[in-house]
Amino acid sequence: MIRYWPTQPSIKLNNVIVELFTTTESKLKKNLPNRTNHYLYIDILNSQNKRKLLKLILDEFKNLLLDLIELNLSTTQINKLDQKILIILIKKVSKTFQFNKYLVDYRKIILLDKNQLYLIKELITYLIFGSSSIQYKSFLFNSLHTPYNHVQILFENFVIDTANTVVKNTIDDLKNSTSIYNFFKETNKCNYLYTSQRSITLFLNNLKWQNLIESWIYETKSLYNEREKVLVMSSKGIITKYIYLSNVHKIKYLNKIQVTFLLWLEFRDLTIPKIEKVILQVSKYLAYFFVNFFSNLGIGLLRLFIFYLNK
Repeated sequence: MIRYWPTQPSIKLNNVIVELFTTTESKLKKNLPNRTNHYLYIDILNSQNKRKLLKLILDEFKNLLLDLIELNLSTTQINKLDQKILIILIKKVSKTFQFNKYLVDYRKIILLDKNQLYLIKELITYLIFGSSSIQYKSFLFNSLHTPYNHVQILFENFVIDTANTVVKNTIDDLKNSTSIYNFFKETNKCNYLYTSQRSITLFLNNLKWQNLIESWIYETKSLYNEREKVLVMSSKGIITKYIYLSNVHKIKYLNKIQVTFLLWLEFRDLTIPKIEKVILQVSKYLAYFFVNFFSNLGIGLLRLFIFYLNK
């Protein structure tokens, strides 16, 4: 039986939110290794500090959510403030995560993955106003029948992505590999796989290449396929899932190369099926021709052989 998210602000919605936070917090008690096929910024942290960071984000987000409810904001106001809400959350978490040792310039804050983090708008709407306030075009199903698991996926993805953003902004602020190495070693946050300056440098270089490829290729493919990659917590660790998401409004933000790639994807899907059909038909004709040709050739040779035997 599918369990649906409450449609309106109510005691039922409050209870479901408490359950959502409690369930997610219980998942943090276990190890959450990276079981995806790509690098995450939080991979640089050891298990203990990874859990601490995720728990800190949960606590700060809970407080921020209560503040937003008290302010009695409308959905329109929430939509306008989504980036500011996110920056406030990241700022609070970063100060604790860095022990106030390093000062991050939040005017230049860089969001890790805008494709996923912009979902905070939808997530906060679900948590404060219920599913009825979500636009129908955003997701595949009717907003009045939003599965509980869908909101849980958005919630866990948001927590993990925020953790990645906090670590990324810390690394960007430290600027060089020596400072990065010293910070993570001095604060005992470092994963045993990245205990040398060389290993950290290699890890960061791999992340840069991965981010570059994803921004140019994956972002365009996800827009075309209307599928968004999300990160969730499972019994095995952090894994990747995909959800339907309409991103048509993002086409105007694509650069020339991304537009070219998008057109190529469209051209490929239009032409390849037709080309495959033509190739299949030609192959059938060629197969028919060669079968008949070799059959007749074989029969002719056999008759010729019999003719010479009878001479």
